[in-house]
Amino acid sequence: MESTTITSEPGAALDTTIPGNKGLKADALGYISNLVIAIASTAPAYSLAATLGFIVAVTGVGFHAPAVMIVAFIPILFVSVGYRFLNLADPDAGTTFAWVTRAFGPQLGWINGWAIFLADIIVMASLAAIASDYTYLLFGLHGLAKSNLALIIGAVVWIALMTWICYRGIELSARIQTMLLGLEIFTLALFTVVALIKVYANNPANSVHISASWFNPFDLSWTSLIAGVLLGIFIYWGWDSGVAVNEESRDPHRGPGKAAVVSTLILLAIYVLVTAAAQAYHGTKFLATNSADVLSPLGHDVFGSPLDKLLIICVLTSASASTQTTILPTARTTLSMAKWDSIPKAFGTIHPRFFTPTFSTVLMGALSIVWTVALLAFNPNQDVLGDTISALGFAVCFYYGFTGLACAVYFRRDLLKSVRNFFLAGLVPVVGGIMMGYIGVKAYSYYSTAGNNYSKALLGIQTPILVGIGGLILGVVLMFASWPFFPDFFHRKWWGAADPAILEEDARHGTVPMPGEPV
Repeated sequence: MESTTITSEPGAALDTTIPGNKGLKADALGYISNLVIAIASTAPAYSLAATLGFIVAVTGVGFHAPAVMIVAFIPILFVSVGYRFLNLADPDAGTTFAWVTRAFGPQLGWINGWAIFLADIIVMASLAAIASDYTYLLFGLHGLAKSNLALIIGAVVWIALMTWICYRGIELSARIQTMLLGLEIFTLALFTVVALIKVYANNPANSVHISASWFNPFDLSWTSLIAGVLLGIFIYWGWDSGVAVNEESRDPHRGPGKAAVVSTLILLAIYVLVTAAAQAYHGTKFLATNSADVLSPLGHDVFGSPLDKLLIICVLTSASASTQTTILPTARTTLSMAKWDSIPKAFGTIHPRFFTPTFSTVLMGALSIVWTVALLAFNPNQDVLGDTISALGFAVCFYYGFTGLACAVYFRRDLLKSVRNFFLAGLVPVVGGIMMGYIGVKAYSYYSTAGNNYSKALLGIQTPILVGIGGLILGVVLMFASWPFFPDFFHRKWWGAADPAILEEDARHGTVPMPGEPV
């Protein structure tokens, strides 16, 4: 089909693929909620605690970690621009699944939907384990924090709790997210200010004054920069959750897409400032030595007792909030896939009172529990768990990359009508998509090399490759297996294009006509 319509003819059967027709609660979220969900999904405190030490430990990076954060931000920003424009045209809760289906066909669309599902399932084990661990640390239960059984029990409880919240309604989820994220950002800001004041006023042991070279990526070798960026991409991932709730937003066309772009800018500021403060306080050797969790020991030194509990609470709320906001987009992706008749209809079940995707939400929670218990029970030292975090980068690069490419294809008829269209709806998202593809290729080369992973190879295959690439290959197998059962979806016409009026209105007035409204 040459163009994609998003309205139904009067009297026609309801088209549940159209945004707003899936049964979700409309007008439930404002722009601030979109922004909160986008930022909370990245779990800034958790991401820094779990990743910063490994970034500074990369050979040649050291004090240039802020530069790595800046470079890793570029492809993320470019892809978020693609999300913004695609959401203008088609605010579908399935996001990348729906957009790639329209632009590149149902086969690639289905696999991209699977990639979202795969990444979210993989990360749940780490998020839940951190939430469990920090719960025990908060109350001084250090013995339980070191017990694998206690860790598993706590992780299961956290997943079950967050699944229940997601089940009960999007407004409850948004209110809890706002509270948790507010506490998280306040604590990180306080840590940054106090750490820098002490560095310049008291000169703590091994402290270093900030240098402009820390922020200059050209002071890094290409090999060191790329190795750092592979880790940096992970800490930015997750902001697209704010777009996945577009059909529940008051301004579905503009609010979620704008929140996606703004959230990446806020994350850049958080990561660069906290990174600079952290390495200035005790140097990079301290961070590398405590790479499994840099914030807890830093908090003890920066705040002292009992205020050091603030950073424990910060990481705890970060991980628990991200657990919740990881369930939200996955359930909405599978809901959309069901409404498009590409997976069983049960995934499209909506609660009559809460207007949430019940089956999809509960199944996401249940699978997350199974995955988490399996990883922690059979690998108590958690080295495989660490490698699964590396593995999810392949799925992220895959569906982020295709989203960037889909934007240019979807708006192809309008790209040459103005410089603005060409750059913002075409070139920028495509470059972002290509950068994601390049990062994915470099990640394969890096993680397939022995010594760059935590666990031993299985059948000669490194764990990140086995889980990440293997998971995507499994998606291809499942796609072909699903084809005979959902022929209408897999034989649907595609090569869709956006309505030219969308970019015209966005450029003239910054507004987009709602479905059915005159242009």
